[in-house]
Amino acid sequence: MVTENNIGPKATWTMFASLLILMRPHQWIKNAFVAAPLFFSPSAVSLHSAGLIAAGVASFCFLSSAVYIVNDWMDREADREHPKKRLRPLAAGTVSTPQAAGLFGALLLAGAIIGAFLTPNFLLLAASYVSINLAYSFGFKRVAILDVMIIAGVFVLRVYAGSVLIDVNPSPWMIVCTGLLALFLALAKRRDDLEIGLTGSHRSSLNGYTKEYLDVAVTIMLGALLIAYLMFTTGDYAQVKFGTEWLFLTTPFVIAGVLRYLQITLVEKRSGSPTRLVIRDRFLMLTILGWLATFGLLIYG
Repeated sequence: MVTENNIGPKATWTMFASLLILMRPHQWIKNAFVAAPLFFSPSAVSLHSAGLIAAGVASFCFLSSAVYIVNDWMDREADREHPKKRLRPLAAGTVSTPQAAGLFGALLLAGAIIGAFLTPNFLLLAASYVSINLAYSFGFKRVAILDVMIIAGVFVLRVYAGSVLIDVNPSPWMIVCTGLLALFLALAKRRDDLEIGLTGSHRSSLNGYTKEYLDVAVTIMLGALLIAYLMFTTGDYAQVKFGTEWLFLTTPFVIAGVLRYLQITLVEKRSGSPTRLVIRDRFLMLTILGWLATFGLLIYG
């Protein structure tokens, strides 16, 4: 527990480590979606636009860490019943509420200051991101279906935030595929919660789900995602925009990636945090890198 007597270099380092864990830096990978519009807009690529996107990603990293602190504070009692989440700093007591509040304020201020130096529309979207996440933490996450829809919505919001920074319009395909992918991951995460034995006492929205229901929902989202991606890569829009008819060659990486995620979820039963899986699972990482390399070569080569 955190007390006033915890002083000294070792205690200071322990506190720093706990605060860093509270920020969930591994979740920052989600903010790569802010950079997606630039990757898909070769004509907009420049040092200036790259700098704007880097600043936008930094702003969202600070803001996302701030809202995670609120979420962890709200869930601290329920997290103590979870086999892994009980180790979170607020649940474990390694960070006090005042310390968490101070870090929340600092992160929120840092993200807002960066956003204020960018475009007004970006700042508005960043503020919307924080507001939606706070609404999620304080109540919407308890409502089945709405909880996963909000998760998907903030992924799409990241794409729009990146788009306004470089003054491009995100294609409907980018929005649809981003939303479907986020829904697929969120539903798989709910299934993992049920798989490890969590109930509505931990997260009340789980009362609205069963494994059978989630299996069907995941299948629907996965099928819709693959169809949408195939239509995107073989359609006139992509061929005209990127000047190539070979984008369908990236499809095997997408199929392999989602099949591997399904294997982890349904066979190995360890889906857990999607971001940790992306970082730690070599197969998933290779499919992502393969997709990025192939898509990049086709539109930039």
